[in-house]
Amino acid sequence: MPEPDPPGDRDDSPSPADCKQTSRTGLASGEPLRSPSFRWFFAGWSVTVAGGAMSPVALAFGVLELTGSARWLSAVLTASMVPMIGMMIVGGGIADRYRRDTVLYVTSLGAGLSQGGVAVLLLTHQDPVLLLPLAAVNGISQALTTPTLRGIVPQLASGSGIQQANSLLASVKNIARLIGPGAAGLLTVSVGGGWAIAGDAASFLLAAVCFGRMALPDMPSRAANDPTMRSELREGRRYFSSRPWIWSVSLVFAVFNAANMGVWNILGPVMALDTIGADGWGIVLSTRGAGALLATTVMVKLTVRRPMAPALGLMTLGGLPLVLLGTGAHTFWLAASAFAAGVASEFFTVAWSTVWHHHVPEQLSTRVGAYDEFGSFASIPVGQLSVPVLAAVFGTAAVAVTAGGLIATAMLLPLLLPSLRRIEIGTSRAP
Repeated sequence: MPEPDPPGDRDDSPSPADCKQTSRTGLASGEPLRSPSFRWFFAGWSVTVAGGAMSPVALAFGVLELTGSARWLSAVLTASMVPMIGMMIVGGGIADRYRRDTVLYVTSLGAGLSQGGVAVLLLTHQDPVLLLPLAAVNGISQALTTPTLRGIVPQLASGSGIQQANSLLASVKNIARLIGPGAAGLLTVSVGGGWAIAGDAASFLLAAVCFGRMALPDMPSRAANDPTMRSELREGRRYFSSRPWIWSVSLVFAVFNAANMGVWNILGPVMALDTIGADGWGIVLSTRGAGALLATTVMVKLTVRRPMAPALGLMTLGGLPLVLLGTGAHTFWLAASAFAAGVASEFFTVAWSTVWHHHVPEQLSTRVGAYDEFGSFASIPVGQLSVPVLAAVFGTAAVAVTAGGLIATAMLLPLLLPSLRRIEIGTSRAP
């Protein structure tokens, strides 16, 4: 959503070694923007999410324009998702063994080149089968990027600065989500989705430049008797499986992602194509970004001592847009429900990230996070491949409404665990 000291302990006060790192990275407690490395990371992240916010609308309608088929759209999205999931756990190991700024530089460069290839294919109306290997390259890049992002914030901020850094990053992402989908919809209607994908490719390449300017410390030299990557990954798996408050959330997000990514990302554009069009669909997605932006603006200042119960309770709203999509609601109500879902989703994201950084030991964070993300994302190809088939059998309305109800129910199940309800921000020992 996702190392061997005592696994439940994390002391947020800096040790002498941490003080040496602070002097090298410019890390500052409570004021992450004072760190030069955080500023470069923030710049790279900002341009990446600006391009990425346009990509879903542009890719969906670009593929539909090229093929006229929901199944081709499903195939392209799945071609990216399967290698991403397959490489994600390995990505957690790589993020722990190599400098994270270097990993981000390489993956951003790879993603920029692959997205550039996708843009060329869409603009020149080539055979859609050529999109599949480029989508796979993009998925691999994302698999290596995601665990790295999970572990990099504590290297750039400390103490109260962790939540502020998470909120700043989420605010930029949600400004992009507010503007990007609408812009992509208008661009797709006027000149085609390929140009929006080209903008996404350029953003990755510019981000690579920014990440290359970061100055994280070199990784410690590894001795011959140091643990292998396989043993380190096993350690991360043991920690993950021993923490019900982590794996329970992974399981319910497996349900959420299968239902949401299948219905919203595939049936949504297909249904919009015959009703509100690409520009209207872009506006609906932008209202979701507006809701998320509101949540992160509030979360910069708001600290909830026990955040998981309200966060998961709000996430039940994530099923509402799917229900309204299935019932053929007016664009206004569809946009309003997307706004509410955006508020809920970003409240959860900031709360979960902050809980994670306070309770999962930093030296285990990326490896445990890789298992968290693998568990959350592994179901997505199932949703993406099955939803077009289920819609053909039962109808799009029935599938969308059922998926929305399933999401709302699943979000409440982890709250049966006392360890999840009681987890607090600011404590030094995880349940």
